[in-house]
Amino acid sequence: MFLPIRTNIWPRRTPYANYALILANVVIFLLSYGGPYQYRIGTEDAVMWIRPWFAGWLLIPAGWEYWQFLTYAFLHGGYAHIIGNMFFLYLFGNNINDKLGHIGYVLFYLAGAALSGIGHTLVNLHSAAPTLGASGAVAAVTGAYLVLFPQTLITVLYWFFIIGTVEVPALWFIGFKMILIDNMIARMTPQVAYDAHIAGYAYGIGLTLFLLATRIVSSSSFDLWAMIRHWNRRRLYRDTVANGYNPFTGEGARKRVEAREVPPSPEDATNQPRFVQIRSEISRWIAQRNLPAAADLYLELMRIDREQVLPRQHLLDVANQLASDHRTTEAAQAYEQFLTHYGNYEYAEQVELMLGILYSRYLNKPQEAVEHLQRACEKLSDASQLEMCRQELARLGT
Repeated sequence: MFLPIRTNIWPRRTPYANYALILANVVIFLLSYGGPYQYRIGTEDAVMWIRPWFAGWLLIPAGWEYWQFLTYAFLHGGYAHIIGNMFFLYLFGNNINDKLGHIGYVLFYLAGAALSGIGHTLVNLHSAAPTLGASGAVAAVTGAYLVLFPQTLITVLYWFFIIGTVEVPALWFIGFKMILIDNMIARMTPQVAYDAHIAGYAYGIGLTLFLLATRIVSSSSFDLWAMIRHWNRRRLYRDTVANGYNPFTGEGARKRVEAREVPPSPEDATNQPRFVQIRSEISRWIAQRNLPAAADLYLELMRIDREQVLPRQHLLDVANQLASDHRTTEAAQAYEQFLTHYGNYEYAEQVELMLGILYSRYLNKPQEAVEHLQRACEKLSDASQLEMCRQELARLGT
């Protein structure tokens, strides 16, 4: 047996909206739990432990009312049902509340409840069995956590012959819960609306990826969207190398640009300074997600004019690419330029951490490393990043 007991990331502000949703679920459960409420499925009578005057809140796929797509999610069939749902809502919802804000989080939760109910209804259009519970909405919140914090650790309590704890990456734990527990095992358990779980996860994962991709919600270097982008950069890099580009000498880069882009006319080349052409080419390569080529052109731009500064996200993408290619000196210079011009960036402390690690582990500059790591430690909120920062400072003897 196992039970998750905590995550290693704490919200930066009090998640009042999540607490309010938990309180609303508990209060409505205490008011509604009782009964028995008797209903009929076909020719058979059945009993549900809910007070009869709350029966109008239940979602019945064969005869639904529009308000039931929200009200059903605040009813629960027993103490184990409410405790399980509220525990996972507390475990994962606090950080989603922190990320989306109070109003955004409440709207996200209610939409998750409604869409999971719609998904269940569409699959069971002729069913007269009433549906209740916040499982679909909690699945949506859990799916959002999977996208926003896949690399955080979840402490899991286990007991077999011994009792202990183990830390599991959120990506693996939620994937295990989503696939095995909430769907495969749920399919074998009578009266569990596993299709509502599927709809909730699909909504939570899909919408959160959309919010990150469109930058409605700010991305970080550690969310699932960043992992997908990093995988795509590595894929483009492998394709580029396979086509004859040498990442160490830069040979082949101009050939690729000329092969994929329409070359400028002689008149344009004469009238435009070289750095203007390079900046335009960098923007086109980044738009095509060919970051290795963009990084090479950035280095050429720096050789021509070190005062040139790329747009914020372009410069950060180039610096990350240089770091992933193990061009540590060039990466450090790009990160330094980023902090100089974009020091008010929302996640500047993560850039400070990366720069401190480069100076400490690869460039043998302990003094510069300590300065950046100390600034990072003052602002980092992610527990795993903060621990990494402190360990690096300890290794440097500070």
